[in-house]
Amino acid sequence: MKHFLPTGDELIIRPPLISDAAGLLSNFQRMTRESEFLLFTPTESLDLDLTSEEEFIQSYLDNPNQLLLLATVKGQIVGSVNVNHSGFRKKKHIAEMGISVESKWQNMGIGRRLITSMLRWAEEQPELNIITLNVFSSNEKALQLYRNFGFLECGRIPNGIQQLNGRYTDLITMYRNIKPLV
Repeated sequence: MKHFLPTGDELIIRPPLISDAAGLLSNFQRMTRESEFLLFTPTESLDLDLTSEEEFIQSYLDNPNQLLLLATVKGQIVGSVNVNHSGFRKKKHIAEMGISVESKWQNMGIGRRLITSMLRWAEEQPELNIITLNVFSSNEKALQLYRNFGFLECGRIPNGIQQLNGRYTDLITMYRNIKPLV
């Protein structure tokens, strides 16, 4: 999908290719340095390598019940959204979403477009009814974005995240029904 950003740049949202591994790894490592809202620390992200990133991409390409979409501007990966299914039969109707956008590309509608694309995919999945996500309670912009898409808070782990500075924040679980349960 092609979109235009307020800057006039063209945003492309697309599935990954194995050849995107180096760019996706670089994007992820940049984001761990600039955001406190990812579970990986910058040091932990350095443990990832090109082979592990290729395997990561391949795992999505091999599984039709999972999704990985990339947001690119001028050929550079600036964000992504993924949906993971646990694989358990009893949870076949539930999947978990994750999303990230590099800080210099935030507030341009990229996250909104990634979620819209993800929801369109989710609506086409015959057995998928519920999307869940986890978000740090201190991430107000993300919380508002998810609320705007109809996600509701359904749980909270008090002090569930310890930041690198030693402070704690709650981990919030949110969900959205994609279609009614049959």
